Amino acid sequence: MELLFLGTGSGVPSKQRNVSSLALKLLDEINSIWLFDCGEATQHQILKTTLKPRKINKIFITHMHGDHIFGLPGFLSSRSFQGGEDQLTIYGPKGIKGYVLSSLKYSGSYLQYPLNFVEFEKNGLLLQEGPFKVYVDRLQHGVPSYGFRIEEADHEGTLDAERLKELDIPPGPIYARIKNKETVELEDGRVIDGAEFVGPKQKGRVITILGDTVKHPNSLTLAKEADVLVHEATFAPGDEAMARQYNHSTSTQAAQIAKEAGVGQLLLNHFSSRYMYKDVQKILRETRKIFSNTQAMSDLDELEIPLKRVDDLE
Repeated sequence: MELLFLGTGSGVPSKQRNVSSLALKLLDEINSIWLFDCGEATQHQILKTTLKPRKINKIFITHMHGDHIFGLPGFLSSRSFQGGEDQLTIYGPKGIKGYVLSSLKYSGSYLQYPLNFVEFEKNGLLLQEGPFKVYVDRLQHGVPSYGFRIEEADHEGTLDAERLKELDIPPGPIYARIKNKETVELEDGRVIDGAEFVGPKQKGRVITILGDTVKHPNSLTLAKEADVLVHEATFAPGDEAMARQYNHSTSTQAAQIAKEAGVGQLLLNHFSSRYMYKDVQKILRETRKIFSNTQAMSDLDELEIPLKRVDDLE
């Protein structure tokens, strides 16, 4: 599981940052890539990576502002030319279906794959696929804006097959019984306790990705004890009044959410184009005074989210 930031700016593109888009790579887990928001030129950013557009089969839209959706028509059209044949589902607020279909219709674009839409207005479980559940909840912005919580089921411990082979226990149906932690008797009379050959459980990961918002109680609900929280930082510390005026957050407000929710790591994005590199570094220093495990993300940054053993968390 990896997060790849395709665009980390807000409002308009700049020389340093493209507008919002984030890829959650689930290739090892379910052979899929999920995209969160698709701002202008997202497909250009993808060209700079190893992402295969045909592997993107779900797109989650946080809200209908242009810097989060203007890249959709182009990406969807290009996916047809790049081998995309499988169905793609877009999850988003009411209006996303009309926007996309109108753009495709009036541009004379035809897709070679089925396109499905799920428009949501209420909070709760949005979907379940394989070991993953996705929850959605409303935030507070100038238009309906939402956040997503992706929960992965716990992983069972792995079977130590090498150790079994060292004990001259050949592969076969007995391995399944041992992996189930059963006590089994071998043909030579030896008794094997399966629990001794299975590693510890690994805790499923939790990722929270929030749309544009002022500091809001639902942010805490979505982020509670998440391994990673992706939160906008449109404004710098001290600009709370301006953040409130434009329905956004400061980086320190994001840090307060991370601290109160007990998250593992805070990833800041959606920086205003007014901030240059040195400004963002100053923002980061101030934010870390509240929540030390914070990173300020740049375009094309990629972060692996490893599994943790359950007993490491106890």
